[in-house]
Amino acid sequence: MNIALLSYEFPPDTGFGGIGTYTWYQARALVKLGHTVHVLAGAVNPGDRKDSEVDGVRIFRYKIANPWQWMLRPLYPFRYWWAKGRIENALSMRHLFDRLAKNYRYDAMEMPDCGAEGFFLNHRIATPTFIKFHGPVALIGHFSHLSSAEIKLCSALEGRAISNATALNACSTYLRQDVKEKMGVRKNIGVIPNGIDLDLFDATDQIDFRQKFGLRKDRPMILFAARMERRKGVHLCPEIAEKILSKYDVDFVFAGADDDGYMAKTLLPHLAGKPLKGTVHYLGKLGMRDMRSAMRQTDIFLIPSLWENCPYSCLEAMAAGRAIVAAKQGGLPELIEDEANGLLAAGENPEDYTKQLARFIEDKNLRNKLGTAARETIERKFTDIRIAEKSAENYQQFINKRAFLEKH
Repeated sequence: MNIALLSYEFPPDTGFGGIGTYTWYQARALVKLGHTVHVLAGAVNPGDRKDSEVDGVRIFRYKIANPWQWMLRPLYPFRYWWAKGRIENALSMRHLFDRLAKNYRYDAMEMPDCGAEGFFLNHRIATPTFIKFHGPVALIGHFSHLSSAEIKLCSALEGRAISNATALNACSTYLRQDVKEKMGVRKNIGVIPNGIDLDLFDATDQIDFRQKFGLRKDRPMILFAARMERRKGVHLCPEIAEKILSKYDVDFVFAGADDDGYMAKTLLPHLAGKPLKGTVHYLGKLGMRDMRSAMRQTDIFLIPSLWENCPYSCLEAMAAGRAIVAAKQGGLPELIEDEANGLLAAGENPEDYTKQLARFIEDKNLRNKLGTAARETIERKFTDIRIAEKSAENYQQFINKRAFLEKH
């Protein structure tokens, strides 16, 4: 098949989060299966256009030039930056598709829900289009302090692309149910989780993470790797870190973007001057190689998120065979089975996370046992090839259905 993956997020230029990570793994896996894959992605500056090829995946980047900005001026007085970004994104994707459609015929096009990539496309092209739900604004916008008006506007933009898609899939059963109940989507929604490339994750190009960042090798390390925002549960970490570090000689490491300055304004001041046995480290946003090395060399991974679907941070920690303490909510229980391949903690209860972390700190055998089980779970269910095969089967099903209807 000739497959187009539309995603503003795509590393390294615009690889900001889970959607970009998913698209990167998915594109490479589909190529391994013998498909031709084009990624239509975003660019950093208006007017930028860049074509490249990596691991057999052809990547086309573009961001609309300034002449289009007149369409967006009505949004400026209201500071609707998310909505502006979605319109820019949708226009850029239409430009890229129109350019490429002169030379290529696509059998299937997949795009995320969050970004409105298909706003100007899904109602006007014959190619079957597939929306993958990762985190629609209607469900997560309130975590980013968006006004109700902007959430409604962004949801309308995303909703048009969703309603005109050929088929819908979600990363988790939890997200499928949330979309149906809270967004009122009536169309059938399949479930295809995210996948990860174990060969890449096991590559020998890792760095000595502890040496690079000045961490001791003779003490356990706890890693929190996510954006420093409420949705990821960072607001629970001052209490968790204080209780753990006051009792145990461990390194508590935080890695991820911090656009609001939470670490400097809140978490680090909270711990300053307290009698701690262990130490806390904030490393900022890490590159993919550093992040893989961190996952493979940490002892415990903490993911206390308030809302998740099928997060790559958890998949990567599982692939690395780490002991994981995760929130018992969202899509996380679909990855982590309590006491079988990790430990779950109750929602917004710092005490529960502290208790589960303490169990891992005090019991190395338990860490090793559940970490090994987590790795085995990935090998059975969540490899990139397995997920790409499911996606390709889903594409083909609707391609065949459309061909049958056109014939008859």
